[in-house]
Amino acid sequence: MPPQKPYAFVTYRSEESAQRAHAHLNGQKLQCGENSVTLYLSYVDSGNSVPLPEGLLLVEDFVSPEEEALLLAAIDWSSTNDDVTAQKALKHRRVKHFGFEFRYDNNNVDKDKPLPAGLPEDCLPVLERCVRNGHINIMPDQLTVNQYESGQGIPPHVDTHSAFEDTILSLSLGAKTVMEFRHPDGRLVPVVLPGRSLLVMKGESRYLWTHGITPRKFDVVPACDPESPAHTTSDLGPNRNLTLSKRGTRTSFTFRKIRHELCRCGESASAPSPSPPSAPSIPSCHADATRLEEEYVHRVYDAIASHFSSTRHSPWPRVCHFLSSLSPGSVLADVGCGNGKYLGVNPELIAVGCDRSSALVQICAERGFQAFVSDALSVPLRTASCDACISIAVIHHFSTQERRLAAVRELVRLLRPGGRALIYVWAFEQEYNKQRSKYLKEQNKEHPGNLSPINDTSDGIQEPHGKARMHTSRHLEDNYRPGDSMQDVSKVIDGKLSVHTNRTAFNTQDLLVPWHLKEGKRQGDCNRDPSPVFDSSISILKSESESGPVPVFHRYYHVFQQGELEQLCVQVPGVKVQSSYHDQGNWCAVLEKNKGDK
Repeated sequence: MPPQKPYAFVTYRSEESAQRAHAHLNGQKLQCGENSVTLYLSYVDSGNSVPLPEGLLLVEDFVSPEEEALLLAAIDWSSTNDDVTAQKALKHRRVKHFGFEFRYDNNNVDKDKPLPAGLPEDCLPVLERCVRNGHINIMPDQLTVNQYESGQGIPPHVDTHSAFEDTILSLSLGAKTVMEFRHPDGRLVPVVLPGRSLLVMKGESRYLWTHGITPRKFDVVPACDPESPAHTTSDLGPNRNLTLSKRGTRTSFTFRKIRHELCRCGESASAPSPSPPSAPSIPSCHADATRLEEEYVHRVYDAIASHFSSTRHSPWPRVCHFLSSLSPGSVLADVGCGNGKYLGVNPELIAVGCDRSSALVQICAERGFQAFVSDALSVPLRTASCDACISIAVIHHFSTQERRLAAVRELVRLLRPGGRALIYVWAFEQEYNKQRSKYLKEQNKEHPGNLSPINDTSDGIQEPHGKARMHTSRHLEDNYRPGDSMQDVSKVIDGKLSVHTNRTAFNTQDLLVPWHLKEGKRQGDCNRDPSPVFDSSISILKSESESGPVPVFHRYYHVFQQGELEQLCVQVPGVKVQSSYHDQGNWCAVLEKNKGDK
């Protein structure tokens, strides 16, 4: 379905009728008075059953209707005593906390400041049953109550694991809804949560998969006989139909146990180290790579989105030149669009962006741009549907050669024959043609007394100064081939990633780059719901100022050597490297899809 767009769901008596309707109606214009509307249809077929994420359990009818009424009555939303339950009105829901307050400004709890009111007494029989049935082995001491009206939701997130023990219990009361679980590799599992059901999250479903509720007023759910149990997963077998379920008011009770010891990742909330507490290893397989990127790329960008966006305000001239060279009416896909600063450069284009960070996509939406959440390895756009694609500061975040190649291949898939793509990646060579990049030059601006070092605020993409060296397609064919050898700088000590010192030359290709979060800029400010992050990607830098410790996030990068980007691109069939150049600390390439290829 088109992201963030309304749609109607139509069923037919037979598969043949549905296919015939799709063939005759898709793309047709409907005249409505003086206005015309184009009709777009997506043919939906039944699929195979999708298993629940590992460690996830759904128990239906866990509480009786009488218990549900008691629990809902125990929550007094009219109360204004915020000191007792820390009631909050967030953008997409309202919230109460019991036992301990979960603070959205730092995605954590103050374990030394319990709230005056403990958990409501009516919750105790339910929790005792959870312990007795083995759903949790210790009584929870923290409760967050969220109330969602129709059309409201919560962004994809992972509950902070340094704050809470392993098991999380979520009790759904009132109307049913659909919660979406997403794996780092792009797998999506929608789970129908009926009223009075209990969701138990442990293991992978707790730590690896994100979970969230898309804000909408209707859900597409499996249709079932009123006397049969509700379908609880995206199990859409060939004998099952779909229907629309209208959302109503839903109240969730999320029970957690406060963690009073260090979490297993080794993070300490007071560790005065600018390095991550447990340095990750270079990935050796696909699963390792997805975990590394989830923890040291995706979660970090969701957490720093507001601060990150504030440093992304000036479009870079060479990218603007590429966008301006496109014909009016061209379809542009900005894959990894960030805060959308390129989506409005050329208003004559039909531009759409996507980004892995839901927080950055939200910023795009607030700026009036068309953007949706997507992994760069699997963009939900039709093959050959774009006249041009741009990938600015994205591919260097993929942690294996195979995944970087897959990212280029996906860009080429989106292009129509003759379409072009522009790729920017951070360069290992920050000094090129006897000129230091702006990234290195900024080092002189740091002050010895400043405990919050300057971030790589350009994300490796430096605003160009002077002329960039251009390599033509012919030059590339003569000089850059997949078999060419390059300087071996990829080795790391004991297989562990090292932390780069900002504004200095690189000494390895695979590394972690710190982001020093500016006070007040963490995601969750400006009434935006935060997305908790995996805490092993964060360390704390102590400050002597009154503002307290400075959070330091670490992002994974693979910086490209000269010729490496071209070598990567020429491995994709059906495309040629039209030109490449070094632009103030970045390697850049313009690709053209061969005419006649699809």
